[in-house]
Amino acid sequence: MTSDLEAAAPGGLAGTPALRVPATLDRLDAVAEFVLCHGARAGLGEEALYRLRLAADELATNIVVHGYRGAPGEITVDAGAAPDRVWVRFTDTAPPFDPRAGMRPPDLETPLAERPLGGLGVYLALTAVDTFEYELAAGRNVCTLGMRRPAAE
Repeated sequence: MTSDLEAAAPGGLAGTPALRVPATLDRLDAVAEFVLCHGARAGLGEEALYRLRLAADELATNIVVHGYRGAPGEITVDAGAAPDRVWVRFTDTAPPFDPRAGMRPPDLETPLAERPLGGLGVYLALTAVDTFEYELAAGRNVCTLGMRRPAAE
C-alpha cells in the first residue's frame, strides 16, 4: 500500500510533507488530520485551528462534491508557515472554479425554509480564515487558506 504523503513542498514547514488523496468523501478525514497536525505544529491556538479546519473541510468537500462530481480525481494538500502566517494550499484538476464567485453574505432576514440552497458553507468557511487566495495555474485550481500566526513569546 502506498502512502498518501509525498516529499515536502518548497516553502513548507520543515518536516511537513504534502498530502495526496483521491477526491472521495471517505478520504476527507485524512485531509482534516493533516490540517490539524500542521496548524498545531505551527503554533496556532485552539480557536484559529478550529477556524482553519472548518475552512479546509468545506473547501475539500466542495472539491469532491462540486468540482469532480463523482469523477476520479485527486487533491493535493500542502502547508507551510512564515513568521507571521500559516497557510494550507489545496490543488486539484477539477474544472476551474473560484469558490468566491458569486459568494454573498447570508440573508438573515429571510426565514431559513425560504432561502436558496447552497453557498452558506463556503461563505462561513472563507470568512473563518484570515486570507483566502485562488488562482488557476497550469489548468489546476489552487486555493490557499491563511491564518495569522501568533508572535513568538
